[in-house]
Amino acid sequence: MKKYFEVDEWKIIENGFDQNYNRVTESVMSLGNGHMGLRGNFAENYSGDSLQGTYIAGVYYPDKTIVGWWKNGYPEYFAKIANAANFIGVNLKIDGQEIDLNKVDFTNFKRVLNMKEAYLERSFTVQLEDNRVEVVETRFLNQKNKELAALKYKLRPLDKDTEIVLTPYLNGDVKNEDANYDDFFWKGLEKKNNKGKAMLSMKTKKSDFVVASAMTWELNKNDRKVELLTGPGAENYVGNRITFEAEVGEDVELNKYIAVCTSRDYKDDQVSKKAETKVSEASFRGYAELFTEHKKAWNKIWQDSDIKIEGDPEAQQGIRFNIFHLNQTYTGHDPRLNIGPKGFTGEKYGGLTYWDTEAYCLPFYLSTHSEDVGRNLLLYRYRHLQKAVENADKLDLDGALYPMVTINGEECHNEWEITFEEIHRNGAIAHAIKDYVDYTGDDSYIKEYGIPVLAEISRFWADRAHFNPRKNKYMILGVTGPNEYENNVNNNWYTNRLAVWTLNYTLENLNKLKQNDPGRYEEWIAELEIKESELELWQDMTEKMYYPYLEEYDIFAQQDGYLDKEQKLVSDLDEKDIPLHKNWSWDRILRSTFIKQADVLQGIYYFKEDFDQESIARHYDFYEPRTVHESSLSPCIYSILAADLKREEKAYQLYLRTARLDLDNYNTDTDDGLHITSMAGTWMSIVKGFAGFEVKNDQVEFRPFLPKAWNGFNFMIKFRGRRIKVNVNQENSTFSLETGKNLKVKVYEKEYELTKKEKITVEK
Repeated sequence: MKKYFEVDEWKIIENGFDQNYNRVTESVMSLGNGHMGLRGNFAENYSGDSLQGTYIAGVYYPDKTIVGWWKNGYPEYFAKIANAANFIGVNLKIDGQEIDLNKVDFTNFKRVLNMKEAYLERSFTVQLEDNRVEVVETRFLNQKNKELAALKYKLRPLDKDTEIVLTPYLNGDVKNEDANYDDFFWKGLEKKNNKGKAMLSMKTKKSDFVVASAMTWELNKNDRKVELLTGPGAENYVGNRITFEAEVGEDVELNKYIAVCTSRDYKDDQVSKKAETKVSEASFRGYAELFTEHKKAWNKIWQDSDIKIEGDPEAQQGIRFNIFHLNQTYTGHDPRLNIGPKGFTGEKYGGLTYWDTEAYCLPFYLSTHSEDVGRNLLLYRYRHLQKAVENADKLDLDGALYPMVTINGEECHNEWEITFEEIHRNGAIAHAIKDYVDYTGDDSYIKEYGIPVLAEISRFWADRAHFNPRKNKYMILGVTGPNEYENNVNNNWYTNRLAVWTLNYTLENLNKLKQNDPGRYEEWIAELEIKESELELWQDMTEKMYYPYLEEYDIFAQQDGYLDKEQKLVSDLDEKDIPLHKNWSWDRILRSTFIKQADVLQGIYYFKEDFDQESIARHYDFYEPRTVHESSLSPCIYSILAADLKREEKAYQLYLRTARLDLDNYNTDTDDGLHITSMAGTWMSIVKGFAGFEVKNDQVEFRPFLPKAWNGFNFMIKFRGRRIKVNVNQENSTFSLETGKNLKVKVYEKEYELTKKEKITVEK
């Protein structure tokens, strides 16, 4: 853990430059707008340690899989989000010397991420032998017009008149650092270079995505020389070299406008023209107008999704940082897109989709965005159903197995213990349908889209389980649960429980459809070819599933044989052992009792209504001391359950583990990108944990408490056409209906009528 950035409620501030920490800062200072994103790289050439990263949503390269021993069922490729053309670049020369902050002296370095208005500003003073020049660069990716970006580059000579050379450029000669075979993922298609504007069009190999980047620029200096560059030795490069004289004390300003268009949205032969047209329109409108439009869009985002914390500036900075990056990563404007664990901040995990979306991110988007956003997250999986059927077929199984890692519905993960065994992800995708319907009341989703997904997942569970006549029970063998520190186990309780829940939920919704819309029911039965024998099997499985149980503790076992391990606690570990995955062999980890992340507790979080407080407490007290929380997804689940158990201090301690995970680089891995999906868990810890927010039986419930370190907190939630403001302070909790119809809510199990005329106040 490193306290590197200054504490500010709306900004992330790097004051001074640590070149050894640059990659972490680049991740933290990333910008995105749902369509594209880039790391917080320098505009100028920088020869020090850096990961230059520009990423376009949905544009990927099918990198060939690397395995030591090929096994039937392995995916043919690992999809990588392609590191795209660098469109932000502006090289700088001062009096003939190229400015590279790894080679020249400089002072007053500052890099600031403004989260309220979503822009990055960087400033420094170049220190040459007889001259100093101030440099200030500001950039943003337009949140309203998502194909646009803009950069302002300001210079001021401090000691003498100075010859300046600025080179705004587009550079497509960029490789993915995580390419398995060091392949170059692109081929150049077209480039145009004129004074004041340029365009570079490229196409991904194999996947054939066309991406065109176009730029224009304006400089507040008329007396200048402009040369056109195609790049020394760089085939996929266009730029303008601008040479001029700047007087001492004079402010010189370059505005660079960028448009990025892709064949995901336009026909191949239209992409370049669209980019050129859009960047010309952006240039005509000007930097100030584009930025004003961008700020207004972000103002609306913050009105709906901000959490305000009083009395704890570090906590306030942390939660806003998490909310900021969630909103940069996914906007819901395109149902073909999803939420990558690293978003637009790095290359690790390929920038793809995991079960994190359904288990962690969906609640955030349901509560802070329009219902269409949550619906689009479900439609993403619905549209991949046929691919999920094909994935199951590759394993010789019926039904649908949704991939552990994907971008287009095909499995892209090539570790056998994950690809073949971590099948619990199917249950999270099914459960997300229930979360969405319960929250929105949109029963039509089940009838139109949910039934085929639920039915095919149920078919998978029915084929993947087997009946053990000796015990008269169904079992699911050879799996990996959420705890990835144990592989190839039998009867992981969480997996078995999710399988049964899915089967029950499918049968329940089929029966409901049969009663309410028998015509549609018959259509689905015929289209999916569901046989009565299947329905009978599913019902039998729900009644006879095997669950491992530890009688001496009166709790469910994580899996068969868990107690056969040497029972050690995290408190028994030496500090030098942490984190285990960096200090222990995998063999030692697999033989240990230690749990990477919530497993049994993940199931209890999903199915709390099945457990009384005493039972939850028994499970918590057994499993939490054995959990090392070496997944970023873990602490939030334990924090929420601790809040349910009224263990407020424990809930707050676990919240702290996730709130500043990336800002303080807790796991020493922020250099390769942020943990975007766990950021949703941070939001959940406050809203679902500290505020106790739930939707039960179509009714909103709250059980708020105030962490001792805070003076108060408040937030908004959207619920079925309403905006509700929740404010918790040291004396009481208040609930206000900002928009929408009257609503009955429960607070500490007591029912109230919430109206726009009068807020509800409940004493602490």
